[in-house]
Parts: sequence; structure tokens; C-alpha cells
Amino acid sequence: MSEKRKAPVKRSILAKFIGPGLITGASDDDPSGIATYSQAGAAFGLTSLWTAFFTYPLMAALQEMCARIGLVTKHGLTGVIKRYYGRPLLSVMVLLSFPAIILNIGADLAGMGAVANMLLPAIPATVYSIIIGVTLTYFIVALPYRRIANILRWLCLTLLCYLVVPFLFKQDWVLILKNTFIPRLIMDKEYFAIIVGILGTTISPYLFFFQTSMEVEEVKQRKLIVDKRIIHGMQKDVRGGILFSNLVFYFIILTTGTVLYNGGVRDIQTVDQAALALKPLAGRFSFILFAIGVLGTGLLAVPVLAGSLSYMVSEAFGWKEGLDKKFHEARGFYMVMIISILAALLINLTGISPVRALILTAIVYGVTAPVLIGIILHICNNKKIMGDNTNGKLSNILGGFAFLLMTIAAGILIWLMINR
Repeated sequence: MSEKRKAPVKRSILAKFIGPGLITGASDDDPSGIATYSQAGAAFGLTSLWTAFFTYPLMAALQEMCARIGLVTKHGLTGVIKRYYGRPLLSVMVLLSFPAIILNIGADLAGMGAVANMLLPAIPATVYSIIIGVTLTYFIVALPYRRIANILRWLCLTLLCYLVVPFLFKQDWVLILKNTFIPRLIMDKEYFAIIVGILGTTISPYLFFFQTSMEVEEVKQRKLIVDKRIIHGMQKDVRGGILFSNLVFYFIILTTGTVLYNGGVRDIQTVDQAALALKPLAGRFSFILFAIGVLGTGLLAVPVLAGSLSYMVSEAFGWKEGLDKKFHEARGFYMVMIISILAALLINLTGISPVRALILTAIVYGVTAPVLIGIILHICNNKKIMGDNTNGKLSNILGGFAFLLMTIAAGILIWLMINR
């Protein structure tokens, strides 16, 4: 009798510590994000390490706001914008996000295909991308929400590979700590481009939509009555998820900023180049761990990217939505996911460079992020929408700073594109 009681307790503890916050946070370290962090480390060594700790409180504050919106309103971010801010603004957000997310999925699938090809060269990279894309699409449609959520939780653990790699060789920890806690700015156009790229890939608009909708799914699935205890649990989950995400991002820069930079490998454009460059400098084991991390986070990120797009479009058009529903119950919702992944694969087949796709994605994310952050702040300070769960002073300070920072970053990004 006592043994039977233990199993549910263990499952509830796992669900408590590995919730929507960790899934969303870990998905931020997708293959395209890993490529950006690898470029930063390879090109500028450890000088961008400080960005991991600098962005953490900003990202945690924004994701907590989005999660709170989902819990309190029982609607995704798109639904709240449509209800309180009108269709014109919503239409602009969806129209801008649609191509950016598809390009992001395409870049991730291309990166995963290239890395899989490195591990098993018998099959071309493009074929791997197609196999991965089609397989992911099938499982997203066929499996119930709880099964998908559990798979995504376990995929988060593949990112632990990146926390191991830097300890496989000797490090100058004094120099590492100095670059971690003392921001260093290099008056160089390429350096500022990398910093803007890091901000863009870390504070990504699609995460705002997914986090909000995942909290709604959790409320429905677990039949939660939202109170202070539930909100406090959500806050711990979100902070833990973003902390894990930023630790991974930190260790990727640490790995490439010591191994590749010190080894004279300064020009990294894609994740497969980063993994391949590690092999002769840090050994085959480091190479394999880095590659496994790319595949694991890609399998985690693609459903999150496609899911965020499905939630956005479904709420915009008033369709039935949710990963808890079967295909025949939410055809439009699932068709958006299928079309987005297939469209991403078609983009790859046209031969567009993953790097080019990332640049275009960064531009669109850079333009939409400040607008979305402004809307999120307005929602979270609106008592008509949030009742007694409006922002506190610290949330507004961090959110306001994130808004200002992303607005400046968008301006720098536009300036860099004009003056290339």
C-alpha cells in the first residue's frame, strides 16, 4: 500500500521542478541560438560572458509576466491582445512573427541535419533535416499533450552536455570570473552586432506567446484554481527555467571562447562548424557532447516554435486550439504546425543559407520585441485585465529596462544593416 503511494508523489515532484518554465527556457537555446553564442565566443573570446548574467533578470521578469497573464486570464497572449487591443495590432504582430518563426524553424532543422550528417555521414544533411522535420510533425499531431510535455521535459536534460564540456580541459578561472562579472565593451562594429544578436536570440518574441499558452494548457490539464500558491509556484518554475537556459548559453560562450578563440578559430557561422572545430582542439568526446546538445535542443525547440505560431494564429482567428486536443478537434491549430514545419523544410530545399535565415529572423524579432514588451507591460499593469495580480515595482523596473534595451538594440540593428 505504501509503495503505491510513493509513485504519484515522485511524478508530482518531477512535474513541479520541470514545468512549462523550464521547457520554454531550454527551448531558447535552440540550434540557431547556439550558433549565435558560438560566434560570440569564437570571435571575441570571453568578452561577452557577462551577457548571460546581465540578461537573466530581464528575461525572467518578462517570462514571468507572460506566464501570469496566461494563469490569470486563461487566454494566450494573442487572445488577450485581440480582446483588449484590437485586430489591427494583432494582425501586424502575427504577420511579422509568421515568416520569422518559419525561418527560425528552417535554420534549426538545417543545423540539426548538418550535425547529424557529421555524426553519421552516410546520409546527406538535407535528408536528415527532412526525416527530423517529418518525424517531429507526426509526433506533435499524434501524441496527447501530457506525453508531449513529458518528452519535452526530458529533452531539456540534453542541454546538460554543455555544462560538462568546459571542464574537460584546463581553464583560467580568474579570467573567466573577471569577464563574467565585469562587463567589457569593445568599440567595434562586429562586436556590437554580436551583442545585439545575443539579445535578439535570448529575448525572443515567440517565447512570450508560448509561455502564456503553455500556462493556459497547464491550468486546463490540471484543473487548477489560480491563487497565490499557484502563482508563486509558476514564478519559481520560470526563474529556474530561465536560469538553466542562461547557464547553457554561458557555458557555450565559455567553451567556444576558450577552445576555439585560443585555438585561432575565429570565424564560426553555423553549429556544425562549431562542433567540427572543437574536435581537433578539445577531443572527440567534447565534439560528440556538443553535437548531442544541438540535436536535443533542436528536438525541443522546433515543437515550441511551431506551437507558438499555432497558438498565435488559432487565437487570432478564434479556432479551437491546444495540444490537449486531438487532430479532428483542432484541425486549424494542427494544420498551422504542419504547414510551418513543411514550409521551413521547403526553404531549406531552396538552398537559402541558414546564416541568411538567422539574419532575417533577427531583424524581424528585433523590430517586434520592443512592441511586444510594451504591450506585455501594459497588460500586466491593467487591473481590468489582471485584477489583483498586476506588476510589482521590481517587475516594472526590469520590464521597462528590457523595453529600453531592446528598442536601442533594434535601432543599432537597423543602423548596422544600413551601413553594412
